[in-house]
Amino acid sequence: METLNAVFSAINDVVWGPLMLILLLGVGVYLQLGLKLLPIRKLGAGFSLLWKGRKAEKGDEDEGEISPFNALMTSLSATVGTGNIAGVATAIFLGGPGAVFWMWITALVGMATKFSEAVLAVRYREVDAAGDHVGGPMYYIRNGLGKKWAWLGGLFAFFGAVAAFGIGNTVQSNSVADGLSESLGMPHWLTGMIIMLLAGAVILGGIKRIAKVAGKLVPVMAIAYIVCGLLVLVINIDHVGAALGLIFGHAFTPISAAGGFAGAAVAKAIQFGVARGVFSNEAGLGSAPIAHAAAQTKNPVRQGLVAMLGTFIDTIIVCSVTALAILTSTEWTSGETGAALTAMAFDGALPGIGQYVVSFALAVFAFTTILGWAFYGEKCFEYLFGVASIKVYRVVYILAILVGAVAPLEFVWLMASVFNAMMAIPNLIALALLSPVVFKLTNDHFAGKTVLPGEDLDDKR
Repeated sequence: METLNAVFSAINDVVWGPLMLILLLGVGVYLQLGLKLLPIRKLGAGFSLLWKGRKAEKGDEDEGEISPFNALMTSLSATVGTGNIAGVATAIFLGGPGAVFWMWITALVGMATKFSEAVLAVRYREVDAAGDHVGGPMYYIRNGLGKKWAWLGGLFAFFGAVAAFGIGNTVQSNSVADGLSESLGMPHWLTGMIIMLLAGAVILGGIKRIAKVAGKLVPVMAIAYIVCGLLVLVINIDHVGAALGLIFGHAFTPISAAGGFAGAAVAKAIQFGVARGVFSNEAGLGSAPIAHAAAQTKNPVRQGLVAMLGTFIDTIIVCSVTALAILTSTEWTSGETGAALTAMAFDGALPGIGQYVVSFALAVFAFTTILGWAFYGEKCFEYLFGVASIKVYRVVYILAILVGAVAPLEFVWLMASVFNAMMAIPNLIALALLSPVVFKLTNDHFAGKTVLPGEDLDDKR
């Protein structure tokens, strides 16, 4: 096991090193410029479409399985998770306050990436043997780039099916079990059993049930967490200006050690800000378009405008609340990190209840992440082995929840991190090669000449 840990640790350092971060940001910047900053300019239009998308438009009911709104909620269920609570705290601990600035930059760039992923997912989706709409990187690689690229889609599907057991399953149940053990003294096995039974009841119902639960649970929990975070900021209002000063000031200048904080160079702020930003909002990993491919819409661009909101909501809103809550407290230099640091920051402003707010939010966010990634993993598995394999995958995935809650997960976390990066590489290649399709569809849409799925495009087949 020590040898495996060493091997995967070395691979992880490479795949999440500077080259990967440059690739993620580079493709995102290229797409953002190619779209003429449309994801930022059309942010209001995206929120308008999200509100209207609670129900499918007339004539679109048979074009997918879930409403455009629930497609985003399913995506957010997998995205808003431990990264928003523990990941932000870790970024600040390792990269300093300046890391938050680079998380924001990653999100603004990532909005173009997420927009493009969803446009391609709807454009190149298929109907499987069960009659469901399926899509995502593996399909837009095969159908957009041609069958000679199908092997690259297969690689993405393999990495996605495996990564789901790590980042989307065992790591999440373990985080909840640890948090509830510390705050309520609940045994790990009991937490694992409860999560397994609750998640199993949802997952076995497929995408429609997952989307229905996500459509109700994600907005309620996200709003509740944001409200509590804003209450913390109101209580710490005198320190908000100084916190923003730390974020912008140390995005470009190093910060010295203070208390239990070891200090950080600008390079560390960039590295951990970008890495944790991507971990949190998943822009570029290729996971979210799998959910958006099931949306009831004929228009790829409309769904892209809805999809890009996931990155904005996750990082610009939820992560910012966490970051400012931490930086307006006196705890960020304590030497603590992860979810414990966030809990201390909330508890400092809301004594006696702050830590429970964070523990409960962590539990719900992790639970919804398990649901979202169950769908991602099964669709990757289906691409490799067909519709009949889905039931087997679901059962194994559900059983893994209990294992994750009670087992030490250092190696699983490491393996999941590696496979997440390996998912991103095929997806980013496809996004770069298919970018002319994204640009054409977008230009046609806003010129009133929307190209519907099935019509020919001058793409790179």
